[in-house]
Amino acid sequence: MQGIHHIAIICSDYDRSKHFYVELLGFPILRETYREARDSYKLDLQVGEQAQIELFSFPHPPDRPNNPEACGLRHLAFKVADLDVTVADLSAKGIAIEAIRLDELTGKRFTFFKDPDGLPLELYEV
Repeated sequence: MQGIHHIAIICSDYDRSKHFYVELLGFPILRETYREARDSYKLDLQVGEQAQIELFSFPHPPDRPNNPEACGLRHLAFKVADLDVTVADLSAKGIAIEAIRLDELTGKRFTFFKDPDGLPLELYEV
């Protein structure tokens, strides 16, 4: 294996999630496709130089098990160069950010926030 190609996310409200990931988080759109047979959009977003997010909409997806944490993907983490700048930028856009913490194993700073469907997203300072 050579790395992560993409992460797939199913959203409950396509327009709201598209706005969140494109306008608020700033991920560039690679392509947007409407799949009529599935009544579903697929939005491909560029994350850094090598990875992508595939944002899917499906009619009536089930809620994500959230609390307590369920088996499966725990969260999605994004690398950032300056955590304070990124937190200030997202906070100014109205995104609620948890308090910054210190990873006791690596000594690196990190924090969490959630996407419109409650998916936990992490900012990890590198």
